[in-house]
Amino acid sequence: MTVSQSTRPHNVITLKRALETAERHGYALGSFSPRYTPMIAPVLRAGQRMNSPLIVQISSKELDRYGITPKEFADEFYRVVEQESITVPVVLHLDHTKEMAVIEAAIAAGFTSVMIDASEKELEENIAISKQAAEYAHRHGVSVEAELGMIGTTDFVETDKDEELYTDPKEAERFVGETRVDALAVSCGTAHGVYMVRQPKIDYDRLKAIRRLTPVHLVLHGGSGVPADMMSKAIKLEGGGVSKVNIATDLELSLLEALGREERMTNAECKALPADRLEQGRAAVEKTVADKMSNFLSSAGQAGTFAL
Repeated sequence: MTVSQSTRPHNVITLKRALETAERHGYALGSFSPRYTPMIAPVLRAGQRMNSPLIVQISSKELDRYGITPKEFADEFYRVVEQESITVPVVLHLDHTKEMAVIEAAIAAGFTSVMIDASEKELEENIAISKQAAEYAHRHGVSVEAELGMIGTTDFVETDKDEELYTDPKEAERFVGETRVDALAVSCGTAHGVYMVRQPKIDYDRLKAIRRLTPVHLVLHGGSGVPADMMSKAIKLEGGGVSKVNIATDLELSLLEALGREERMTNAECKALPADRLEQGRAAVEKTVADKMSNFLSSAGQAGTFAL
């Protein structure tokens, strides 16, 4: 299946367009990572059932770990959108990626948004790399997210660093001005993975300072496990808060719990599950996504805020 700007469904939109609407109406979009291609369907079903706009994503590291190509992921996404008559606004997003070759492959496959992550580089190099990615993506009608500061991790699925370096607002102003990225992942206290010893916190003053200096849409990675009231405050900050929240670990945990297993699978193993077990897992993932839309993101019922 080959999908281009002219042939993709009208409700599959860019991240920039999606976040502009979400921010204007005071809610955030969940950026849900199914990690396994059979779990794309329940994520989209939840969005349709809750009448919620959403983002379906996968990171470069997840592609490698679970044994999936960008085209395989995109093909299943577009198959489900078409076969299940998904009509809510949805973005297909490539999360944390360091290689331009992967970004190019994702754009060719029909992704409408990509993330370049050069956050471990010095500021000057991060700007140069992110600017190159933004220019390439924009030429192809695709949105770009980048990261400034370093977001910690607890399980190394999405990223391979556990260091954390909070985003500096003045650096953010320069970074966005020079790179022209559409969204910025900021480090302000959350982490990828499961919170065990450390607890999530959000530096609201830092978010407000970044927002005062730049109009860029803000992204919070590490949404799994953050208390709902804490997230709601970050979304509804005066002047514009967080518009995109990444949720991956919670989805996989609900899937594995429903299957009665602790170990992750490969994508091939997931696809080979008996039909009844697969449906058990899908039901759990759909329930988790619907709950996040209703009780965490305030996005349920908001599909009508888009003029598609």
